[in-house]
Amino acid sequence: MNTLRFSFCLLSLVTVFSCSQKAKTPSILIKNTLDITRAFETVELTKSDLNIEDISSIGIRDAKTGQLQITQLVDQDGDGSMDIILFQPQIAPNSENVFEVITIVTEEQPKTEALCYSRFVPERTDDYTWENDKVAFRVFGPKAQKMVEDSIPGGTLSSGVDAWLKKVKYPIINKWYKKELETEGSYHEDTGEGLDNFHVGISRGVGGIATKVDTTYYYSKNYTKWHTITSGPIRTSFYLEYEDWDAAGNTIKESKIISLDLGSNLSKFTTTIKGTDQISAGLTLHEKDGEVTGNDVGGWVSYWQPHGQSELGTAIVAPKSTFLGFEKYDTNTKDLSNAYAHLKVENNQVVYYAGFGWKESGQFNNKQEWEAYLNEFSKRVNTPLEVSMR
Repeated sequence: MNTLRFSFCLLSLVTVFSCSQKAKTPSILIKNTLDITRAFETVELTKSDLNIEDISSIGIRDAKTGQLQITQLVDQDGDGSMDIILFQPQIAPNSENVFEVITIVTEEQPKTEALCYSRFVPERTDDYTWENDKVAFRVFGPKAQKMVEDSIPGGTLSSGVDAWLKKVKYPIINKWYKKELETEGSYHEDTGEGLDNFHVGISRGVGGIATKVDTTYYYSKNYTKWHTITSGPIRTSFYLEYEDWDAAGNTIKESKIISLDLGSNLSKFTTTIKGTDQISAGLTLHEKDGEVTGNDVGGWVSYWQPHGQSELGTAIVAPKSTFLGFEKYDTNTKDLSNAYAHLKVENNQVVYYAGFGWKESGQFNNKQEWEAYLNEFSKRVNTPLEVSMR
């Protein structure tokens, strides 16, 4: 009888201990060491960070308010299993917040529109196009290149990045292509949502790269391979690959992952490059009637210009450890005048951000506001949120 009572008490203790262990909720501590509010900055956590093998049924909850955060799961390596969870906390200046990792069912996840979107566009030769709630871009594929090389009208030979000037928060990619290809209208005309009136040609557009040898810039042709990684409420990202290209006898191998997060005017370019220890990311100077400015300490270069009946700012921002300086490259050859950010390649990789702000969108009224945005963006890049598990 005493043995039975001891066994029962032991079982009770084990049960209480197990429940207590299950009740312990993993948490995330996020610190903001800057004197600015941090919002629309994406925190990225892997399965190993969370020590969770299956992240498909987890949620993230503000420990103080109890509010569930909008999250996005990403299968980064394409193996069918989710690898990363994203969310965008809001952290006050010089403060910290705690977020709990909890198990939830799909129905409990906060619902929101997928404003970060990208896709391959076979109906318009072979563009690849991406957007968020602020900006939109596109690049050009091998079919468009071959059309130019075979003297077929309608092609584009360029590894520059095109800017689509949108002024609405909702997605416009599919609407604009349908308007251009299936109706009498055109995305070159603004009917209230914005338009495509940004000329790229063989320029670098907004963030295309080049390699400088002596006084000459060399660059790739159109991308040759693509792969969509993710689209959703927080981020869209995709992979591009390029045919090997020549820079004064040096063979350059180039591929990249481009991502665009909610609330950002700048896409992130994570470029893998072999054959050079330095690249230059460029901004087309168009009619050369704008102003190139830069900040070596902040790590950015900008071009603010008259554009149509409005004004437009474009920029490259890079971490301070990567940014080597900037240059205004002016030549008489059409589309070859660019403002360049010179960037250091380390371990065959370089990261930078490129994008634009259009006055007509209501986001920036003048060059001063645009440059203030770049200075703050630079602070965020160089002083990331501090994230730790508890």
